[in-house]
Amino acid sequence: MAFFEHHGVEEKESFQYLTLVNRSFPLHFHRAYELIIVNEGELLVTIDQKEYVLHKNDLAFVFTNQMHEFKTINHSNITVIIFSPELIGHFFMNYKGVIPKDNVLHLSQAPNLEKLNSIYMQKGFLYSICGVLQDHTSFIPVKHSTKTKVLHQILLFVDNHYTSDCTLKLVAKHLQYDYAYLSKLFVQMTNMTFTEYLNHYRISQACYLLKNSQQSIYEIAMNCGYNNLRSFNRNFKRMINYSPKQYREL
Repeated sequence: MAFFEHHGVEEKESFQYLTLVNRSFPLHFHRAYELIIVNEGELLVTIDQKEYVLHKNDLAFVFTNQMHEFKTINHSNITVIIFSPELIGHFFMNYKGVIPKDNVLHLSQAPNLEKLNSIYMQKGFLYSICGVLQDHTSFIPVKHSTKTKVLHQILLFVDNHYTSDCTLKLVAKHLQYDYAYLSKLFVQMTNMTFTEYLNHYRISQACYLLKNSQQSIYEIAMNCGYNNLRSFNRNFKRMINYSPKQYREL
């Protein structure tokens, strides 16, 4: 999803949000912070292989470079906020190298993001969430194992190459790792094969384009790495339970 890709790497103050209904997004990471707020329904959020089930007014605070994904349980309406570390620079500098022991907070009510129409309002809101998090949980040092670092590299390769030919063999060649080792490691750390993950990632990107662009379904399929429309339609229907056309009209 273009909303997530490379966000925060520009080292400028930025604040973006969007609402998603009945959506899921596969494992990813980025330099930006991310807040996931549940407005309705239930959402399964996984952060660094730790699972949380979120309900109405729950908020997941994802730190920079934490690997995370989310999946709708039956139904969900969520707001995702992506913001650069520079927007909360004091907090960012003081909490570099650590992550929350518990990433999830419960809000008394959902924030009215439309009122955050200035950078000062945005910073005030974000720092208030930081304060609640600080009171809510302890923080632990970041420990990236060799396997985690390799997985980061695989996910980054997918992020950069999903629009074209993207196979685990190419990843292995690029990273100079044994193919069999990467295949086993990927399943061990994500509970899915590389091909399954790639298809989920491509379909997630397609969902975003269907709702946020005027591209034809054929163009979206090609731009998301599918060589033929039939495969795209089959995978989309299997993962989303709607055809691309039906999904665009929802």
